[in-house]
Amino acid sequence: MYGPGAFLYTIFLMISWVILVYSINFYYLAYMSRNNVRYERKRRENIELPPNLPVVTVQLPLFNEKYVARRLIDAVCRIDYPRDKLEIQVLDDSDDNTVDLIRSIVDEYRFKGFDIVHIRRSDRSGYKAGALKYGLKSSKGEFIAIFDADFIPPAHFLKHLIKYFNDPKMGFVQCKWGHINEDFSTLTSAQAVSLDLHFLVEQKAKSFTHFFMNFNGTAGVWRRSCIDDSGGWHTTTLVEDMDLSYRAHMKGWRSLFLDDIVVDAELPVQMNATKRQQFRWAKGAMQVALKLLGDVLVSRKVPADTKLQSFIHMTRHIVNPLFLAQFLIFPMLLAIDFKLYTESWAPFLVIGTYVALGPGGYLAVINRTWKHQWKKKAWQFFFLNFLAAGITVNNTVAVFDAVLGKKNEFLRTPKFGVVKKSDDWRSKEYVLPFTKTTLLEIFFAVYGFIAVFISIFSANPLYAPMIALPTIGFVYTAYLSIAHSSFKKKRPTKSARTVVPAIETKAGGILTTEANRTTQRYSHNLNQKVVLAGVLMFILLGAAVAYNGYHSTIYPVGQAVGYLIRAQSAQTPDQIAEYIVLTKASLPKEGNPVWLFQTVRTDFALIRTDLEDISARAELADSMDPHSGAYNVAMIDMHRSADALEANLLEALPYMYIGFGNIVLAGVWVVAIIAVFAGMRIVNSKTQAKYEQQYKAV
Repeated sequence: MYGPGAFLYTIFLMISWVILVYSINFYYLAYMSRNNVRYERKRRENIELPPNLPVVTVQLPLFNEKYVARRLIDAVCRIDYPRDKLEIQVLDDSDDNTVDLIRSIVDEYRFKGFDIVHIRRSDRSGYKAGALKYGLKSSKGEFIAIFDADFIPPAHFLKHLIKYFNDPKMGFVQCKWGHINEDFSTLTSAQAVSLDLHFLVEQKAKSFTHFFMNFNGTAGVWRRSCIDDSGGWHTTTLVEDMDLSYRAHMKGWRSLFLDDIVVDAELPVQMNATKRQQFRWAKGAMQVALKLLGDVLVSRKVPADTKLQSFIHMTRHIVNPLFLAQFLIFPMLLAIDFKLYTESWAPFLVIGTYVALGPGGYLAVINRTWKHQWKKKAWQFFFLNFLAAGITVNNTVAVFDAVLGKKNEFLRTPKFGVVKKSDDWRSKEYVLPFTKTTLLEIFFAVYGFIAVFISIFSANPLYAPMIALPTIGFVYTAYLSIAHSSFKKKRPTKSARTVVPAIETKAGGILTTEANRTTQRYSHNLNQKVVLAGVLMFILLGAAVAYNGYHSTIYPVGQAVGYLIRAQSAQTPDQIAEYIVLTKASLPKEGNPVWLFQTVRTDFALIRTDLEDISARAELADSMDPHSGAYNVAMIDMHRSADALEANLLEALPYMYIGFGNIVLAGVWVVAIIAVFAGMRIVNSKTQAKYEQQYKAV
């Protein structure tokens, strides 16, 4: 079989096999995590603390973390460890009033007798990796513990971990992350179960084996000599932790994951913050693959199965663009009525495999991992399905950024000190603005709606749920991205801000600073609602226009293909003539959907002429003797002509989706959405400028 359908189907199948490999590997790791004998034996060893505790340096890399800085430093200073053996480095790269806050906290604990230092650099070169590298130069410890700003280490953290370094080849020990706000929203719930599966499946399977386990950047301890022997912190990737982990394993160092020590942390509550974090992880992993994968694969010291696991681990984010490509191709195959299977039971096999290797398999793993809490985790996994699908657009951009070698920029994930559901974060600083990636998510959401209709009208309703699930994910991600976005212009940051006691209004009254801020917050929230309503309106309008266009132009041509298929199996000239009449009624009178490099095969006027010719031949054959040779030749000839016209229509169908009019309408639709955001930015900029003038006047 030839043509665009066969080509697209081949690509679709190739992508399916690649994704299948990554899916099966997850279940292999799930099996290994439950049967990691060496890990269980190591964890259950009765290891005693060394008589002379080593000096430990705790590094706290911070950048503009005024909402969580005190919580972190307080927790670190509560760690049960001899003060003369504990050094705390606050690696502060902040450029706002977090600097003054941290300075006062550090001075407070130094007065109490803690060995704590506030380290500032002249610039942020290398970002987090640069800060860790800079602090390491002046560190005193034989071991280095690292905590990001959103973590809260327990008091027994160091004494529990340090004993595992009795093994001289133990390079680093990683602890499981906990979540202090996993019940805050559906977004935090989805992130919580995703991270838990990563730790309790992937990390547990690789811990203390010949597989390479990566350090997760925080909530762990490194041996200083391991860092030095492995080349130190590199600033060439966005995931310095994964980079150093692989180099350490290549040097022969071991690693251990502990699930019985949980370090609580704050999950991102803003969708744009979650996307930023996922972007950094996806891009960084691909950067490490480009940097180290070749060395791992050619090394004779690395076992074959370790090479395979390293390849899958480093390149796992390639699944994101592959998933999007599959999502785009599948509706096209349904629209052109491409024969996806030869047996009637094949769709049930496909859907069964999808459920078994997708939601069903994950739920089985969740049930085995959380025997008593599996219902709660299953509910979180329900939302993870939507987040995982919707965030593929964001991660696909990250993958291409890495492959194309786009310059690194470590964009921090903002934290707001949010723990309880009643905690407010929208009015705080660091709220991220709207990003252009959301426009792509909106496109895929609308495309998904159209694809669901295509699956139904092409007589493939069984595939509708498979298409609907990621479509809901795109809607979910786009909606939260818009609803959580900040549309106000950022004010310049200052290390110390002047307190403005009052602002005089035009009416002659006095508006206090807090009241003025409340007014701005109300205006900001109102603007968000206006923008959200406008974008939703355009989404619905675009979906309505797309559905109307499909139903009035593309669907009738699909019907015509179906009539021609029936004409090919018709047994009498009358039946052929009847199907030809129905075919002509479904086709446009003229036009050619191939608006560039047109062919006569896709000209509707010529196709109608050929249909009329078949009708004339059917009328002539109707007067022949049904048992004559001429009658049989005429029937075969008409069947062949119908088959040729079917091929012509199938060739024309894909071009109808990308017709000139459709491209123009899509462009207008996207421009309209951009215009809404641009308009709101202008309004907010003018409003912000007005308030700035009022501040200056005071």
